[in-house]
This record gives sequence, C-alpha cells and structure tokens, in this order.
Amino acid sequence: MSLSASALKVQQALNAIGLLLEVVELPGSTRTAQEAAQAVGCQVGQIAKSIILQALASHRPILVIASGPNRVNEKVIEELIGETIAKADADFVRQRTGFVIGGVPPIGHSEHLETFIDQDLLVYQEIWAAAGTPHAVFRLTPADLMRMTSGIVIRVT
Repeated sequence: MSLSASALKVQQALNAIGLLLEVVELPGSTRTAQEAAQAVGCQVGQIAKSIILQALASHRPILVIASGPNRVNEKVIEELIGETIAKADADFVRQRTGFVIGGVPPIGHSEHLETFIDQDLLVYQEIWAAAGTPHAVFRLTPADLMRMTSGIVIRVT
C-alpha cells in the first residue's frame, strides 16, 4: 500500500534515524486522540498527541507531545521556555512543521522544534503518534519517542 506524500515524509524520517517503525494510513480519522484510540484499538492515554505552541516574543514553534486525555498547562511551558506562548494557528503549524493540525507527527518537521514530552506517556509499553495526516499513525515506544525528538520529559498538566 502506498502512503500519501505527508505520511511518506514521516516514514522516511523514521527510516533515516534507523527506527523500524511503520506508518499506516487508516480509513477513519485519527484527528483527535479519541478517534485515534478507537481506530487503532488502544487507550486514549496511549495516544501521543502533538500540540504546536508559538512563543510570542521569539515566534519560535514549541512542540508538546501529550498523552491523549491531558490538557497542556501553558503556564508550565512558559516557565520552561521563559516566554509567553499561545496556541499556534493552522497557518503557523503548516508553515513551521510542514504538516496540518490533526496530523502533526513527532518527527520530520520543516525545522527543529524545541520539544517537551508528557511524562504520562512513559507508563505505556507502546504508544501511537500521528504520521503526517489526520488518517496516518505509527506505533512506537516511549523510548523511541525520546530518541527521535530529544524531548525533555515534563509534567504537562
């Protein structure tokens, strides 16, 4: 089965760092954590959702990879980066990551993203992340996630 261009970009990024993980495109939407969990048959907490925030002074993108049910406490992120943040709009997300909201993966972005990983993801043996489109995902371990992002593990809530 051939992958869409965005999903293929994620597969190539995984291959480039030597991770033998497989991107799959599903018929149903994986845009939300709940939809993704239903599509792959896992708990919502096993969904590693990518949230792009914008640092307001520097305009740099910040990636927070949170466990499905968790809401990111923006004050926590602001304290870590020393800057006020806002949720990024669709244009900013596409421009800075190369992907659309609902399909932003943890790897393969247009530019380097400072990354924070929700510690709640570390309790699972396997997790699932978006893979470039609202219909594409891949299975990985928390160790894989840390390796591919060099993210800092924090409590996001």
